[in-house]
Amino acid sequence: MTPTALVTGASRGLGLALATELSRRGWRLVVDARDAGRLAAAVAGLPRPGLVTAVPGDVADPAHRAALAAAAGDRLDLLVNNASALGPVPLPRLADLPPAVLEDLLRTNAVAPVALVQAVLPALERAGGTVVSVSSDAAVEPYAGWGGYGAGKAALDLLTAVLAVEHPALRVVAVDPGDMATDMHAAADPGADPAGLADPADVAAALLTLLEGDLPGPRVRLADLVPSAVSR
Repeated sequence: MTPTALVTGASRGLGLALATELSRRGWRLVVDARDAGRLAAAVAGLPRPGLVTAVPGDVADPAHRAALAAAAGDRLDLLVNNASALGPVPLPRLADLPPAVLEDLLRTNAVAPVALVQAVLPALERAGGTVVSVSSDAAVEPYAGWGGYGAGKAALDLLTAVLAVEHPALRVVAVDPGDMATDMHAAADPGADPAGLADPADVAAALLTLLEGDLPGPRVRLADLVPSAVSR
């Protein structure tokens, strides 16, 4: 049986790198992104676009999550909650972050991933599937300017750990992929040299290698396991 993966935020960065590697391995994919045009172009460039269902939309929208669940079908082997929001740039101090923006960040970065798990849970349980929450070092380190984004990722870490306890038949893990050469990183830190950042393709390969073995815990820093693949 062809395995199925649902990858959110798959039009660029780590999401696209994961979709590319899974497509190369022959997986059926359901992918999303907010920009429909960018998503269509990304899917067209995948190794096996005929096995891909693109569902453009915002993971914070309940109707979009329902559409993703319908596209995934009755059996889902892998859910990667990768889509996230950075917030306004330049990154503001918490004292200057409007509460409404913080609410939006929490909705996208923490609430939406759990709501998507809820939507596809029966399909995951049928497959004995895997849930990956893409986290960040900003979830555990108090970087100036990263309070809103980091708060969402910190909440996601805890929610993921609780899901792992509550659903022992599933494999559930939060993964900190490290700093990558992505559009989001460039927006947050425009002065960073991309040559010093990990290639999302290398990180995707390392993440899939991790998932092929026993998970060491509910939260993993890829750099602790395969430093050569996720750091430069």
